[in-house]
Amino acid sequence: MVWESVLEKFKELFGSEGEIGVYFAPGRVNMIGEHTDYNGGHVFPCALTIGTYGVARKRDDKKLRFYSMNFEQLGVLESSVEDLKPEKEADWTNYPKGVMWAFGEKGMKVEQGMDLVLFGNIPNGSGLSSSASVEVLTGFILRDMFGFDVTNQDLALIGQYSENKFNGVNCGIMDQFAIAMGKAGHAIFLDTATLQYEYAPIKLENAKIVISCSNKKRGLGDSKYNERRSECERALAQMKEVIDIASLGDLTEEQFEQHKDAIKDEVCRKRAKHAVYENQRTIKAVEALKNNDVELFGKLMNESHVSLRDDYEVTGIELDTLVEEAWKIDGVIGSRMTGAGFGGCTVSIVKDASVDTFIKEVGAAYEKKIGYAADFYVVEIGDGPVKLA
Repeated sequence: MVWESVLEKFKELFGSEGEIGVYFAPGRVNMIGEHTDYNGGHVFPCALTIGTYGVARKRDDKKLRFYSMNFEQLGVLESSVEDLKPEKEADWTNYPKGVMWAFGEKGMKVEQGMDLVLFGNIPNGSGLSSSASVEVLTGFILRDMFGFDVTNQDLALIGQYSENKFNGVNCGIMDQFAIAMGKAGHAIFLDTATLQYEYAPIKLENAKIVISCSNKKRGLGDSKYNERRSECERALAQMKEVIDIASLGDLTEEQFEQHKDAIKDEVCRKRAKHAVYENQRTIKAVEALKNNDVELFGKLMNESHVSLRDDYEVTGIELDTLVEEAWKIDGVIGSRMTGAGFGGCTVSIVKDASVDTFIKEVGAAYEKKIGYAADFYVVEIGDGPVKLA
């Protein structure tokens, strides 16, 4: 078991006395509905069986001692629960510290320190939400250790708040929500404007979900993520002058086409078009699954990628290569980029008989064109956070 090696590492670093808890929070993949979550639209993510393992123990003092088995070169990183603030860029401890800070901001002050060892088997910077996984995991641990009265949905909102306000990334709610509220065998059809959601079973007969990781590293805060968000905000402001809406997610395709000239800037108009059409695609995709029409679901995935490439311009050569090569393989039902873009991963639905061919041929074509290898993960849909021991 993975968690046993994390527990062993914890005892080696911090000793075996006291009450030690072992926890897990998943990563997530979004099947369709990209860059809609901050535009008041729908998303359709699911939790995975890969994620972040944490071993933690409460301390009697204010000291925080953090260690990541993914960044062993950094060693044990120490700080305090007093005066929590973001440290230098790229220090992973900003995620757990941000959640502790956010709990305090919500009236639940963390008064004691902790020792924490993490290990994630989600590839870092892959777009499978390793950061949100750490945030939800930290919140889950704090609830268990300190008895804070919060639901899993609260944990998602606190995680988002910490990423927005502590780490300075204007992420929507999708990642944290999918991780905190995950259910095995189901994706979550979430209306990000109202947080109304339903679980939709993903029944893929004779097919698998395959994630292809581009291995192109990216940082969300310095990517064009915040830029895209502000372009959509400008588009929305101009749309509001001609039609009574709260978000781009309120618009049908017809309404958008009727009023799109209100958006003066052509680039902002393209961004808004993606947000509107992608939201409607997501609604249609969930309906297709309910009707057991996996082929239509796959077709909508493909259309989603084209829109992200041409209208939202967040794909890049790495993700485009993975998707375009996937489309050439017999047995690929649908393939698209997933996550914020600019690197990260694609998600594909592939018939069982074609999975090996897919990995071999897409992998070879990608390495030939890009110059380094992609990694492939055949994944299953898992539950939300859990205490393992």
